[in-house]
Amino acid sequence: MKRRGGARRAPRRRGETPYRLRLFVAGNEPHSAQARATLERLCQHALRGRCHIEVVDVFQDYRAALEYHVVAVPTLIVEEPPPVRYIVGSLSDEATVRAALGIEGGTP
Repeated sequence: MKRRGGARRAPRRRGETPYRLRLFVAGNEPHSAQARATLERLCQHALRGRCHIEVVDVFQDYRAALEYHVVAVPTLIVEEPPPVRYIVGSLSDEATVRAALGIEGGTP
């Protein structure tokens, strides 16, 4: 995952839905670290190169949190595919995160 400003884009395969995700975290706080790990695992395995992740550390860039109306961290904003969705919390319930992202199946 890349930090704010340095975006990682994977090549998209024809016919696959791209995901644009923005994860707001609070440094290396345990819930933030867990959210990063869960999101990275889902992107590597379930989304297989179809996601662009931007991680925003509110300790480094609190203005972005204000701009996106983030009041708690970690918060994942699913910007694409529409509609925009906010998922608040550590992302520890992977089934709920998969459902919010529209990803079927269990952990690989």
